[in-house]
Amino acid sequence: MEIAENAALLVIDVQKAFEDLDFWGPRNNPAADSHIAALIDAWQATARPVVWTRHDSVQPGSPLRKGDEGNDFKGYVEERRGKGAAAELLVTKTVNSAFYGSPDLDAWLRASGVGQLVVTGIQTNMCAETTARMGGNLGYDVLFVLDATHTFDLEGPFGWRLPAEELARATAVSLHGGGFAQVVRTAEVLDAVGVSAGLEGAGLEGAGR
Repeated sequence: MEIAENAALLVIDVQKAFEDLDFWGPRNNPAADSHIAALIDAWQATARPVVWTRHDSVQPGSPLRKGDEGNDFKGYVEERRGKGAAAELLVTKTVNSAFYGSPDLDAWLRASGVGQLVVTGIQTNMCAETTARMGGNLGYDVLFVLDATHTFDLEGPFGWRLPAEELARATAVSLHGGGFAQVVRTAEVLDAVGVSAGLEGAGLEGAGR
């Protein structure tokens, strides 16, 4: 695996609202936050650009609505913002794809000469997957770090209900098998950028979890 010197890390919607399991239901991958933190640290340590996205929901009753505490970034993300030597960008959005937010993510990436994206965040099969798919469609080389994402059980049509882990695997198969992105693990990415880090609980002091 090769990680470009200017590959952008996309940290998708790592917001406090996603800690409310009474609202969202059961989740998978409890290690996601430590993996996201390790990747942010690696990107900032190697002076690579980081994009933070925040979902400002317009849906009534959503804990992600702007102005609500749940809209805020989790503590470990907020503590890291602005700490890198490379450029950082905040994108706010009201839909799934970070490419339909403000400011224009695609324009910023192209102006910066970025051709490779490394996608992390919440939820695996929602905003993270949608952003990865669109990135692939736009011609970016997309790496989707599956174990640096998580999601929740979900009910669909015909009374079907899928557990979070099965949804995550479906995302991985669709993205990787469909050619939208290369699905990888955190340890592989850290190794590729030449940064070694203990992953379990890494850097999560004060995370408010």
